[in-house]
Amino acid sequence: MAGYFITFEGGEGAGKSTQIERLRRRLEQLSHPVVVTREPGGSAYAEQIRSFILSGQAKRLGPFAEALLFAAARIDHLDKTIEPALKSGTHVLCDRFADSTRAYQGALGDLDSGLIDSLERVTLKGVSPNLTFILDVPAEVGLSRASARRAGKGEGADRFEEEDLSFHQALRQAFLTIARAYPDRCVVIHADRPADEVEEIIWSSVSERLPKLARNITRPLDVA
Repeated sequence: MAGYFITFEGGEGAGKSTQIERLRRRLEQLSHPVVVTREPGGSAYAEQIRSFILSGQAKRLGPFAEALLFAAARIDHLDKTIEPALKSGTHVLCDRFADSTRAYQGALGDLDSGLIDSLERVTLKGVSPNLTFILDVPAEVGLSRASARRAGKGEGADRFEEEDLSFHQALRQAFLTIARAYPDRCVVIHADRPADEVEEIIWSSVSERLPKLARNITRPLDVA
């Protein structure tokens, strides 16, 4: 059986990394093979592109050029990491995927939706997440969390974190618009609550939408 592909989307400071790690632990406790990855990045070439984008060097090139860079990174990521894992039966948990390009460069970069559609057709080659969690928090909350995280690590703001509040408010709405457009794939999780509570809501959604993942694969199901 091919693996399941689950993506996590949302604005800065939404808690994606935390919830991906918690879901990984749950799945591995049930003996499921899991790969955790991210975008941009997730493969050697894509990580190089990530550094270029998040350093801000690509910003002056405009949203179209940024979208092309994301597409190039995604092609390598799919070829080297995501598709081999899925074909081997390993489940993939990804921090951001194509929805982020649609939100950041599409909605906020004002790129034509037809152009984004064309990029996706070329880049994704039919690969689509089985389930997407959109972690939704007010922009103010997310930015505060991101700032605290950076302070703890002694890091500066990246290319997107340094944008103003109105950018992040619009970004939130862009993700919610995507969720409404793809209800069969997307689940909006209100993430401005304790991490333990968010984890339980995510697991409930996984159990409902992808019930095979809630089972321990090392033993047969009990028969009533």
